[in-house]
Amino acid sequence: MDLQTFNSALPEEAEEVLRPCADIASWLSAVVAARPFATINELESTAARAAADWSVDNLDQALAQHPRIGERADGTSVESGLSRGEQPAMPDELATTMARANADYEAKFGRIFLIRAKGRSAADIYDALRYRLSLDREEEAAIAIGQLREIALLRLAERVTP
Repeated sequence: MDLQTFNSALPEEAEEVLRPCADIASWLSAVVAARPFATINELESTAARAAADWSVDNLDQALAQHPRIGERADGTSVESGLSRGEQPAMPDELATTMARANADYEAKFGRIFLIRAKGRSAADIYDALRYRLSLDREEEAAIAIGQLREIALLRLAERVTP
């Protein structure tokens, strides 16, 4: 959707454009309420400020619809399509290893592993997962929230264009 159309959309329609970026009600409301935006940079700055204070609760809310890394998103939702386009192909052997590491991560942290996959190789993602398994809950939550912000802003740039 272009910026002018986004600015003039009904609030519910604008939220639906943003929801695949980050399904966090407070963030959606804040960005939509700040319209109209004169430029894409203004929209992106507003979205980044609205994401600056995301919490573990916000992370968990956003992850409710997010696929596991290393598993191809099967759904027909916009978010599933974005996830398929962001994750690199994973060789079968690494996919099996990744599935085990994902299970270890979920057992330790109680949520799925989240990483900005775009621009990373499957091996890089696996290495990051293994490293993050060594962190404590607070360190890992801070990293995961940062990754969620990166994903949201990358997707925003694809969802709303000049």
